[in-house]
Amino acid sequence: MKPSQFAKGFQARPDTTSSEKRTALDRLNAIDGIVKSDGSSPAGKAPGRSSQPLVAVPQASDPALDHESPQYRAWRIEHGYGPGQVIELALKAIKPSPFNPRHFYLKSSIAELAVNLAKQGQQQAIHVIPDYDNPGTYFVSDGGRRVRALKEANKETVKAIVIDLPIGIQSYKLGYDLNVQRDSQTVFDNAVVWKRFLDDKHFQSQKELAEHLGLDESTVAVALSIAKLPEVVMQEMVARPDRFGSNMAYQVGRYHSARGVDSTLRLINKILSDDLSTRQVADIVKGRASTQESAKPAGRQRYAQRMEIKLDGVSVGDLKSYGDDRLELRLRGLSKEKRDDILRQIENMLLPN
Repeated sequence: MKPSQFAKGFQARPDTTSSEKRTALDRLNAIDGIVKSDGSSPAGKAPGRSSQPLVAVPQASDPALDHESPQYRAWRIEHGYGPGQVIELALKAIKPSPFNPRHFYLKSSIAELAVNLAKQGQQQAIHVIPDYDNPGTYFVSDGGRRVRALKEANKETVKAIVIDLPIGIQSYKLGYDLNVQRDSQTVFDNAVVWKRFLDDKHFQSQKELAEHLGLDESTVAVALSIAKLPEVVMQEMVARPDRFGSNMAYQVGRYHSARGVDSTLRLINKILSDDLSTRQVADIVKGRASTQESAKPAGRQRYAQRMEIKLDGVSVGDLKSYGDDRLELRLRGLSKEKRDDILRQIENMLLPN
């Protein structure tokens, strides 16, 4: 597929790590220019049930086809596939990419999306890349959350567009840019994946990584410092992106370096329960304030399960379960009418039959 069909700055061949300074929005704006509504479809047999294409399909004489990689062209001709065509593939043929920009997927978010997909069907195709070494299987380039939700909804197929990118940094950048546009990319995903990129020598320095993604080096440095946190600590913050941005997570990372995992988990709970600001947490880290840990028993019980509660798409609190017999509900920012309505419903649930 012609690189410009996805975003400026992408080069289908070779898979290189040369610096690129375009922002995610710059590259993604290029996508909008190629979305068509003419309803045309390519001739030939696709490797799945064909759906209406989202993009114009180049004809055989189109110079855009000259930019295809040999592997992709051979695959496309074999299956009668037109670039940009939406087809249905078996979910069992889809597998995660080792260059997926996302690392964390919230179970509650996947479950919510699964319900929507079960009711409304899949509205947006995912992007996949053929695994040429294992014919009939595909790597997800963009759409890992939808794939998980479709499986959760017990679906057997997924709508997909098969793209021409190498599995590597280029495919990572496509998924990363799309996630940035949707505000679904978190600093915790970046922390884990960027550290792996450096460990695996895909980039020689954080400066090179920053240049390649069009970011300030300080942004990459903060994410890499957060990557030092244990995953159990990051998991607690991923669920509340409204409270744990890069600055707050950075302060939590500093606290962890001095106090360890258990104390850090207690700090995270205090940040949520007391609605602490980043400045207040920074003061705790510097020793100018106390987390009042001495007032809490060392064996303080940890919740077994936590469910985030949203109203009109906005997080208003959570519901936690402890052991076999304890529930804790915390809500804030409600209107008086909504608060009273919730109270009445809880009272009715607890009334004896």
